[in-house]
Amino acid sequence: MYNPDDYPFEIYPLSRENGGGFLISYPDFSECISDGETINEAIKNGRDALISTMKALEFNGFEIPEPSMLDFA
Repeated sequence: MYNPDDYPFEIYPLSRENGGGFLISYPDFSECISDGETINEAIKNGRDALISTMKALEFNGFEIPEPSMLDFA
């Protein structure tokens, strides 16, 4: 299994109408998102969600993608 810390993520603030806090997503796993009240909490929750996603993919016989590199250009 790949190291979850090797995967890039994106964090966005959530509006008050959407509950506030921060949303985290992983470009390599479109089905994996999480949130948290703070950026650090979102990262922790996102990492937990990513680990669960990777385990579910592996359990169901799907390939886990290699970590990509985000292009900031």
